[in-house]
Amino acid sequence: MKYTTAAEAVRLIQSHSSVYIQGSTSIPETLVRAMADRAGELTDVKVYSAFAVGAFDAPYCQPENRESFLVNSLFVANNIRRWLAEGYGQTIPAFLGEIPAMFRDGTLPVDVALLNLSCPNEEGYCSFGVSADLAVSAAECAPTLIGQINKAMPFSYGDAVIHISKLAAAVEVDDPLVEVPTAVPTEVERRIGNYIAEMIPDGATLQIGVGGIPNAVLAALKDHKHLGLHTEAMTDGVLPLIESGVIDNSLKSVMPGISVASLALGSRRLYDYMDYCKELVMKDVAWTNDPFRIRQNPKVMAINSAVEVDLTGQVCADSVGTRIISGVGGQHDFMYGGALSEGGRTFIAIPSTTPKGASKIKALLTPGAGVVTTRHMVQNIVTEYGVAQLRGRNLAERARALIDIAHPSVREELEREAAERFGYSFLRLKH
Repeated sequence: MKYTTAAEAVRLIQSHSSVYIQGSTSIPETLVRAMADRAGELTDVKVYSAFAVGAFDAPYCQPENRESFLVNSLFVANNIRRWLAEGYGQTIPAFLGEIPAMFRDGTLPVDVALLNLSCPNEEGYCSFGVSADLAVSAAECAPTLIGQINKAMPFSYGDAVIHISKLAAAVEVDDPLVEVPTAVPTEVERRIGNYIAEMIPDGATLQIGVGGIPNAVLAALKDHKHLGLHTEAMTDGVLPLIESGVIDNSLKSVMPGISVASLALGSRRLYDYMDYCKELVMKDVAWTNDPFRIRQNPKVMAINSAVEVDLTGQVCADSVGTRIISGVGGQHDFMYGGALSEGGRTFIAIPSTTPKGASKIKALLTPGAGVVTTRHMVQNIVTEYGVAQLRGRNLAERARALIDIAHPSVREELEREAAERFGYSFLRLKH
């Protein structure tokens, strides 16, 4: 492979084509900036972006480039959220695990994939490093692959490898990956984490997300045994459990002995751990998030978060009213797969209130709020006030359980709303 400049490499992008940009903490920023610099030469380039943590606002999404780049977000990331809220792009609703099939069957055609890759190994293979997720399928489908070969990218095993000969152009960079600070759990988050950890048995397989509550759960699992990891996102929080042997993957049915993830986001310590680590594989998100593969593992514990929950158990996790702030991701996939798993349990973990003091448990969802996990699928809602076990309960019983874990300041109001909605079937229920 002969290396070239970023400006020369992105000349392979043509007007009216479609471009996939790799995500996670590995947006190929050098290539993205070079592409944006060509805005005056390009028209109607459709851009697919996915779950990502960007170091900068996405230049292609800014108002002055609105005729050059048509942004179709597959998950509203921080680097484009503001511009999409102002109408300079749109989001495509889809389960993250189903998007690879849309690339493969042509529903979402991909002409060019911009990739952030590790340095090649002795056989000439580069790794997608921290971002297998959609990058595997996009690279498989796009006829033109442009890579920035990045000294900062770890080499990870699994689906996330590609031979350098597959690249139409390559640029050498040494760009640090975005680091996501490990969230230190608050007292509220620790209480939520402890409630969940008490319900996780030894030998369980974990799917766990990002933030203070997941870290609180992980910290509370230090005395557990023989846990497994099969997750969408891998974070720093799992490292102490792997290093201490609590996560040994010995009882998993799918890839026993191996930690499985589709993307990673964390500190340099996590990225260094991943580099040439044979006890970890990074897989296509269509593989990790397949509910029928997830269910094959024993005692799957799926732990996810939400923006708000209504009294029947409907979960909004991707919007504040009509404003889309993220995406469905793998919540549905793991909630479903976890529910089907033998001995599996699923959790929606939320503080009872927002940072501004508004209740996250509401009589009705905010108008325009999207339902990510339906009332038919939810099992356990957890706040700092306890666990509402909803599985098998009728709507009035669900309302009673959710009010009991809501913030005390809103319980009386929620009682009135529930009584009006469910009548005697709610009133007859005692605390």
